[in-house]
Amino acid sequence: MLHAMANKSILLVALMAIVLAAIAKPQRTQTPEIASPQIAPAAASIDSPSAANTRAIADASNAFAVDLWQRVGKTPGNLSISPGSISAALAMTWGGAKGQTAEGIGKVLHIPEDAKTAGEAWGSLIRALEDPARPFTLRIANRLFGEKTFAFEQPFLEWTEAAYGAALEPMDFMGAAETSRTHINAWVDERTEHRILDLLPFGSIDTNSRLILVNAIYFHADWAWHFFVKEATSPAPFFTSPSVQHDVPTMHASSSFRAAESNGVKVLELEYKGGDVAMMVVLPNKVDGLADIEKNMTADTIASWTKGLASKPEVIVSLPNFELNPPEPIQLRNDLAALGMPEAFDREKSDFSGIANSPDPRNRLYVSAIYHKAFVKVDEKGTEAAAATDIISDTPTPMPAPMPFNTPPPPFVFRADHPFLFFIIDKPSGLILFMGRVSDPLST
Repeated sequence: MLHAMANKSILLVALMAIVLAAIAKPQRTQTPEIASPQIAPAAASIDSPSAANTRAIADASNAFAVDLWQRVGKTPGNLSISPGSISAALAMTWGGAKGQTAEGIGKVLHIPEDAKTAGEAWGSLIRALEDPARPFTLRIANRLFGEKTFAFEQPFLEWTEAAYGAALEPMDFMGAAETSRTHINAWVDERTEHRILDLLPFGSIDTNSRLILVNAIYFHADWAWHFFVKEATSPAPFFTSPSVQHDVPTMHASSSFRAAESNGVKVLELEYKGGDVAMMVVLPNKVDGLADIEKNMTADTIASWTKGLASKPEVIVSLPNFELNPPEPIQLRNDLAALGMPEAFDREKSDFSGIANSPDPRNRLYVSAIYHKAFVKVDEKGTEAAAATDIISDTPTPMPAPMPFNTPPPPFVFRADHPFLFFIIDKPSGLILFMGRVSDPLST
């Protein structure tokens, strides 16, 4: 019974949607509906890139993650994003960009290779992440939703399906924009086990919309073993600031973990079953120290936290249950433009002729909106049953008594009782799948 009750899991879901629109609404034509290209599966359609290229894609995504966090992280409170989801969706769009538009997207993504090579590397990485032999659920879904009367470039459609598994589904944006929005949101809802609702808000699709690129990541995993037990979860103080605190449901454990302390932070690694994916929790030593940590954080900083982890015989852990479930998606258009790709959003300067190359200037594509939403839930119970979290008044697991005639090293104490960062990392590739900030565990 204890093992059954101690089964822990985490659920993370992220969605990325890029909306491309035409400058002006053309007259509806009799162009036949464009069916999804009938080509071989992705694994057989592109060359397998080297492990070095795949690792380079992960490193580039992580560098992009920090750049983006420096902007979206200015919003106070709880926050979560999936850098992998955003990077993959932008890389798909990059495959149809040319000129300065392509240069800007490539610069923002930190990818030195061309879009084709990057797509092959992303495809290889996605297949590795989704390997069914891994003892957890990690699904990545890509889809193109395109206006059925609009002429898309066949090479782009074939490339996105081969590299990303992103087939084209014809839609009637010009005649039924709201119905199309509802359909896409339903597709998102189904692919994320009903965790992401209304990714595309009302009015986000109109008669000028031509193409919606969507990327979804769904991750559900058990901890490597039962770190936490339900009976040990109890209310404990959490300081949202040096002068403000309240009690939050807090999990407790005492065991061997990989951990580290340096440069004003403590770092803890919690592995998932199989050991290929882990959560890294970064806790400032100061209650109000997170803002400075985030301000000075770089991709190298994150890499150094990971490399500095070392096995410690006894770590006393206190970690709050938390759920990050934003009611509205993040609009990334202004942030990405500021990072160095403004041409993609400019009606006059954008060049996505690799996606559609109409002679009519009114049909020039540009990115009208980018929506992103990430859901994260962590507790000591199965996530699907986490809506009813029991809080049992108890005390943390006591420290074991020292062995006779032996003085063990003092335990490493990791008490997450004030704002912290977390990263969900695929260890073989180094890719940051999810990252976030918990400022108040009681706020979703």
